[in-house]
Amino acid sequence: MAPQFPTKPENPGTANTDISPTPSILLIGASRGLGLAMAEEFLQKGWHVTGTVRDRHNRTQLHDLADQFPGKLDIEFIDICDQQQIADLHQRLAGKRFDILFVNAGTSNRDPSQTIGEITTDEFIHLMVTNALSPMRVVETFQDLVPGDGMIGVMSSGQGSIANNETGQRELYRGTKAALNMYMRSFAARQTAINSRAMVVMAPGWVKTELGGPDARLTIDESIPSLVNVLLAKQGKPGLEYLDYLGKTVPW
Repeated sequence: MAPQFPTKPENPGTANTDISPTPSILLIGASRGLGLAMAEEFLQKGWHVTGTVRDRHNRTQLHDLADQFPGKLDIEFIDICDQQQIADLHQRLAGKRFDILFVNAGTSNRDPSQTIGEITTDEFIHLMVTNALSPMRVVETFQDLVPGDGMIGVMSSGQGSIANNETGQRELYRGTKAALNMYMRSFAARQTAINSRAMVVMAPGWVKTELGGPDARLTIDESIPSLVNVLLAKQGKPGLEYLDYLGKTVPW
């Protein structure tokens, strides 16, 4: 029998090359710390990253990273506490699709040792808006840019676990992250049965960053590469999970 050879396509320009499109992530809050490290990790894994910074006029480490990965990293600006900026960024990105939307946002009060009764009203509002309300506004606004088989995630904290709170401390911060977790559960509960989207709230561990402080147990290199692998493993698994950087389930 004569050997069989593949049939040459009539138009080579339309041949199926079996090359998958480059996966993409919209990473909100990527100018420094955990967000910057996440951006670098995804880039090293071949992803296209759209990362955001708060100030459009100042150069950040994310800009340096863009120079290292030409054509692979787009930089946008947004202050997520400004509703108009959320709407403006959504308009600029209209028509794009992202395999992952991840919101990395968080701040703490000046004196984390204060009990909740000692917190000023202004400080309470500031942290709750920054850590809980604004990330959810981003999720609600940008969810249409993520396909049904994509993923939406937010950076929470192990300190947002109510079940694990046996020591108190950092009470305002804990409360804002617990609120973020609850709002993500409400968001997930509103999804339709036909929506196969994966969702996750991530606990990165206590990491040496400006927020975590110098006494933190983990370095960024000990947390973020593993955290990104957990996110990638979560793709295609519908429903909301509360996971730590090692992939372990955190009790709500």
